Amino acid sequence: MQASADSAKMECFWSNWKCQAIDLLYWRDLKQTGILFGSVLLLLFSLTQFSVVSVIAYLALAALSATISFRIYKSVLQAVQKTDEGHPFKAYLDVEISLSQEQIQKYADNAQLYLNSTMKELRRLFLVQDLVDSLKFAVLMWLLTYVGALFNGLTLLIMAVISMFTMPVVYEKYQVQIDQYLGLVRTHVNSVVAKIQAKIPGAKRKAE
Repeated sequence: MQASADSAKMECFWSNWKCQAIDLLYWRDLKQTGILFGSVLLLLFSLTQFSVVSVIAYLALAALSATISFRIYKSVLQAVQKTDEGHPFKAYLDVEISLSQEQIQKYADNAQLYLNSTMKELRRLFLVQDLVDSLKFAVLMWLLTYVGALFNGLTLLIMAVISMFTMPVVYEKYQVQIDQYLGLVRTHVNSVVAKIQAKIPGAKRKAE
């Protein structure tokens, strides 16, 4: 019952964000996705050349330069035209951006669920509750040592962002062909795992 309630809670929390993320990743709105994709890539490439502190400082200066210039421009325009339009950013200043106690509690509860789930899964893998899963995890960590030797974390992040904004569209267009190849790979992997299970004592899964 508790697991079912937690699952329903998580589904409700992420439903809206999931829809928005899908629209962005599948380029439903070219302008919105293009702006987000370009901004994220520009930020990441900037981090490859400058420190995090420098990039944050430059972004803050750029934003302040734009808002201050616009504020001065509107003030001069109001003085010349003798109008009383007020502060140009008044509509945004009046928007409530503070989080309520209920929202903070909601986010904290969901973060707790993810953290607890991750800790349980890591305990299961490191303490070898299932030998096959622990072996798979060990192979993954071993492969990551080679990936880490070839690429740094920022490069991997850039590649991940590019993949996030390209792979969904490619998969949507070539789904049949990709599913066919993935099926062949999955069959081959399952065959190899089955052979390993047959040869290693205690590696066979319990019948469900």
